[in-house]
Amino acid sequence: MYYPEPIAKLIDGFMKLPGIGPKTAARLAFFVLGMKEDDVLEIAKALVNAKRNLVYCSVCQNITDVNPCRICMDTSRDRSMICVVQDPKDLIAMEKTREYPGYYHVLHGAISPMDGIGPEDIRIAELLRRLEDEEVKELILATNPTIEGEATAMYISRLVKPFGIRVTRIAHGLPVGGDLEYADEVTISKALEGRREL
Repeated sequence: MYYPEPIAKLIDGFMKLPGIGPKTAARLAFFVLGMKEDDVLEIAKALVNAKRNLVYCSVCQNITDVNPCRICMDTSRDRSMICVVQDPKDLIAMEKTREYPGYYHVLHGAISPMDGIGPEDIRIAELLRRLEDEEVKELILATNPTIEGEATAMYISRLVKPFGIRVTRIAHGLPVGGDLEYADEVTISKALEGRREL
């Protein structure tokens, strides 16, 4: 279908976002055209501002607007613990619990040979440098419970063994409020493995 060039470019721009196909991109483009100009400018400025003003923390590799990030600068946190997560979104999910008192390290992905992602493509080297410099007693591996996440956790645990640091893995299993009958075999198996005494 023919669209005027500005709309076609807007649709193409939306299609670069994950999970956005041509129909959704066209719907978004026409929605934007119906918005007030001030609101559109506000969104455009927010996009440009995020792209220009965010950097990776030189310590934990999280996305931040100050370097080091606010978590790494927080001296009230427990220096003996580092929780390793795959993505900045995972760090935010951990922080929302308000249960974890330590620091973080963001890998920005997981090892996935099928996708051509090896250990050198994620932030493992930066983690190992931190373990040499900092007084870490426990490394908590909180990678996703996928094949790639498990492979990454196993790889890191083997690399960390010579440091003499305790390596733990977050438990996986049934979600709170979930029904056992609807869980798959792998989830139930992980829940059994991660069981604890009451």
